[in-house]
Amino acid sequence: MRSPGGGAARTAVLTFLPASLADGEALASLRVAAMRASLERIGRYDPQRARQRFLATFDPDCTWQLRHDDTLAGFYVLRPQADYLLLDHLYLAPGYQRQGMGAAVLARVFAEADAARKSVRVGALRGSEANRFYVRHGFVPDGEEEFDLYYRRAPAP
Repeated sequence: MRSPGGGAARTAVLTFLPASLADGEALASLRVAAMRASLERIGRYDPQRARQRFLATFDPDCTWQLRHDDTLAGFYVLRPQADYLLLDHLYLAPGYQRQGMGAAVLARVFAEADAARKSVRVGALRGSEANRFYVRHGFVPDGEEEFDLYYRRAPAP
């Protein structure tokens, strides 16, 4: 695993910790930083709106922090639905992208979904590199809206 600065590999521990209500602001800030480039490409970058949209639905019971050593590297939100799991958010801080952490999150989410025999649904902003990431990890297109594309991954047999 590369270090966040892109330097030589070093031993680091990635841990998943449950979020608390007190983590909302830090997670909202991370979300804004992670989404900035994608939102700017489509002319919709508004950091205040992005923060408010996240905080309006923030539920720590469904939210997991990704910690790289002791640093907040990202988070994900997995909301159980009647017949699927909704991967509502998956964000990595810009310095932690493309290091395998997103794949580690998906492995964890897929294990939970497969154990429950449920599919996983996710959405991504049009033009975001996240679209290729989800397809590369087995998601198939499942709908679209003006600004978002949606995907589904069936449970393993």
